[in-house]
Amino acid sequence: METRRDERIGQLLAALKRSDKLHLKEAAALLGVSEMTIRRDLSSNSAPVVLLGGYIVLEPRTASHYLLSDQKNRLVEEKRLAAQRAAGLLKAHQMAFFDCGTTTPWIIEAIAADLPFTGVCYSLNTFLALQEKPLCRAILCGGEFHASNAIFKPLNFNETLNNLRPDIAFYSAAGVHAKQGATCFNLEELPVKHWAMSCAQYHVLVVDHSKFGKVRPACMGSLERFDAIASDSCPDEAVTSFAKTHALTLLC
Repeated sequence: METRRDERIGQLLAALKRSDKLHLKEAAALLGVSEMTIRRDLSSNSAPVVLLGGYIVLEPRTASHYLLSDQKNRLVEEKRLAAQRAAGLLKAHQMAFFDCGTTTPWIIEAIAADLPFTGVCYSLNTFLALQEKPLCRAILCGGEFHASNAIFKPLNFNETLNNLRPDIAFYSAAGVHAKQGATCFNLEELPVKHWAMSCAQYHVLVVDHSKFGKVRPACMGSLERFDAIASDSCPDEAVTSFAKTHALTLLC
């Protein structure tokens, strides 16, 4: 059963998806409680947010761990350009799956406001972006919340996802390699990514140029599983050659 503390922590997490940090005084005003109440809420070691220098931030992770707030301000223009190239593939009245990560909201931003579509997602920042589209029917799958990458890991796929068959799926990745395929940092993302790869009709990998040639711990799948790669610039020679051999469309 969710307590009032849990509810307040959830509100802070939602606020931190729009900003890397939140001043203690602002947080108190947002939640309608005292600063001391928030300090008590965050005193537990299990809290996914912490107070540092008067600011509330997501719990720090090790350098090798992907943290959404760390990545949000990196290569912004490159991510925006890759996203714009991908967004043009979405057609009216289609159902689209949107992956987690910091590139995905740029895809949604680039979709025309007058385009009717259904968006399926499993991350909080992606859901917030979908809400800004007036003609979007947004479907957010529930489950266990992971604060570091703001995703909901489904506990039961039969409740929602196995009833859906998206027309198109947009994926993020932390690594794109000709031999090792598409990879990401977090194993907890894989169940939903793999669901989309088995159920969607058309698959688009959306990455900035820094991801090419990289291999990360969690395997999404071979590049053969994708129909297109959208990026701000063309990939390395190995990926380009792979794309030509396997009729993989490059949008760069």
